[in-house]
Amino acid sequence: MKIVEVESFVLHAPIPRRVTDAFNQADNWGLPGVRIRTDEGLEGTGYTSTLTHGDFAIKDILDRIYAPLLLGEDPLDTQRHWDRLYWSDAHWVGRLGITHMALAAVDIALWDLKAKHCGLPLWRLAGGHKQGQVRSYNTDGGWLNFEVPRLIDEMSRIVEQGWSGVKMKIGKEDPREDLRRVAAVRDALGPDIDLMIDVNQRWNRTRAVAWAERFAEFDIGWLEEPIDPDDVEGHARIADATSIPIAVGEHVYTRTAFRDLIVRGNIGVVQVDATRVGGITEWLAVADLANSYHVPVIPHHADMMRVHQHLGVAHPGAPMIECIPWLQELFHEPADIRAGVFHVSETPGASTTFTDEAFAQYRVA
Repeated sequence: MKIVEVESFVLHAPIPRRVTDAFNQADNWGLPGVRIRTDEGLEGTGYTSTLTHGDFAIKDILDRIYAPLLLGEDPLDTQRHWDRLYWSDAHWVGRLGITHMALAAVDIALWDLKAKHCGLPLWRLAGGHKQGQVRSYNTDGGWLNFEVPRLIDEMSRIVEQGWSGVKMKIGKEDPREDLRRVAAVRDALGPDIDLMIDVNQRWNRTRAVAWAERFAEFDIGWLEEPIDPDDVEGHARIADATSIPIAVGEHVYTRTAFRDLIVRGNIGVVQVDATRVGGITEWLAVADLANSYHVPVIPHHADMMRVHQHLGVAHPGAPMIECIPWLQELFHEPADIRAGVFHVSETPGASTTFTDEAFAQYRVA
């Protein structure tokens, strides 16, 4: 079997409402990616995700650097292709960031194609576990632009739908306002709901060390991205200053960086994202690394839970995944979520196939 076509694309799709955190604001989601086709008629789809900026740079890397290296090759050699693309000309202009996100799109497409070739859903191909189910927590009620009454209404609605874990954004200019917001949400939800908080890198090391433990009285599941993820020593100091586990990963691109954060940074949750870490191949390597240190793997949501639902089921070190249930209508098989639990499809592939309608309506390149 040989690869005969690598078709790149960019989709821009509106999300249900405008949302903000301490780092970003969003009202549209960008999905640059590839469809890889073989001489046997199989097709695999992979993509990364943006807030619609940088999409065309990613597409250019896919078209000019990665696609020529794939044509005529056996698509089943996923590790070989990952290595070849990582050490390609793209390595010279950037080993991380958009080059790695483009690599993720290719790698996910190849795994989707491989799973279809084997007649298996990705979660079974990747090892199979947990009877095809994985718990999730929901972030969609906890946005920073929501005033407290709306914040409580949104978080309570999610709990009423069956989720037992929720996350809210913090990172206001005055941390005392964050404390008041977290206190109000905890009081409204009661003690039995897992509550996590996400700073989105808004703090510096000094503020994080000074303030992290002040949130502990609200029984916080983890404190996410308190500072720049490259500050390994800073994470260690924060971990020493608080009883709350520190979660990092959505902006970490390599297993080496994760190793340093686990071993030297003393982080307590690994949030590795397949759309940023270079795809499924590197995600599995990072998850195995974290599991060897008994650090739970709870992946970030940027793939719209398509790939991560499979990986969350397949990997023994992944107790749950993040859920922001947007844009499921774009995909041929929307996620099956019941009371916060993903029941993952038995359909062969990685659940990344878009509908024809999605391409017709939202394709911009």
